[in-house]
Amino acid sequence: MRRKGGRDSGDERDVESLLDELYATAPPRFVSRREELAARARTGGRAEDARRIRAARRPTLAAWAANLLLHEQPAESRRFLDLGRELREAYRTLDAAEIKELSKQRTSVVSALTRQAATLARDAGHRLSDAAQQDVASTLRAVLADEDAADQWATGRLESTLTPPSDFPSASGSGSGSNPASKARTAAPAAKRAPREGVEPKGRKDELAERRRQKQERRAREAREAAEAADRQLGELRSAQDDADASLRQAHDRHDQARRQVSDAETELERAREELRSAQRELKDTEREQREAEKRSRAAVTATAEAERAAQEAGEESERLRRKLD
Repeated sequence: MRRKGGRDSGDERDVESLLDELYATAPPRFVSRREELAARARTGGRAEDARRIRAARRPTLAAWAANLLLHEQPAESRRFLDLGRELREAYRTLDAAEIKELSKQRTSVVSALTRQAATLARDAGHRLSDAAQQDVASTLRAVLADEDAADQWATGRLESTLTPPSDFPSASGSGSGSNPASKARTAAPAAKRAPREGVEPKGRKDELAERRRQKQERRAREAREAAEAADRQLGELRSAQDDADASLRQAHDRHDQARRQVSDAETELERAREELRSAQRELKDTEREQREAEKRSRAAVTATAEAERAAQEAGEESERLRRKLD
């Protein structure tokens, strides 16, 4: 959202953008990001920018969530700021019917935007506790009730929770147990209560009543649209979260399946290695048996040759002896 008094120089836009980014950074990373941006500005010769960045203070988790809501949902935030201006104007002009109607809208819109801020924070990795969500709601109620609070939130750079004034009207048209009309009457400028010189004509009253009715209907419609848009956005975020959760479960299932496959493959590999070792042992045994068999075979060949030679010699000796006898 555009800030009051913003300059159009390139350097100023740069530092404003950096500060916007910084205050949209989650508190756990705020300080390190601040130092990084300040160092970058100093290195670039922008000493004043570096000083402004270094002066930034880390927001609470609830304040950061409120800043995040403003940055991430600019259209809903603008409508919310418009609702606050209308509600404060109705309070100043003592329009009791309009106060009651707008206050009812306030309750539903604050609730919807608080839930949306909590969802944005959760999606950014930081779940808001019940106390932190109550602080966000307190800040949003303060934005509706107090112009200074609205201006602070519109910068997108809150550092802490904002507190609504205790005398602002509730949905029933009263606040802090007192009559808001009497409070507003006391605080209203005299210029707004110019003395009446006479009773207004009936036609004029009817015209004013009709204009007020149309204005109330327009505001009610816009507030309902803002609440519906916030609920739709919340539904989309929840749907996206459900899809992400489903994808995560599928990834876990695929991971478990892959791990089982790896385990099975490792088991099979170990079994194959054991079979290889067994086969290698058996090969060594058969090679040893083969060598021994070859050794025995050579010994048998030698013994056979010697036996044949001995038999031949014996035959020759026998033949020689036979001839001598003849």
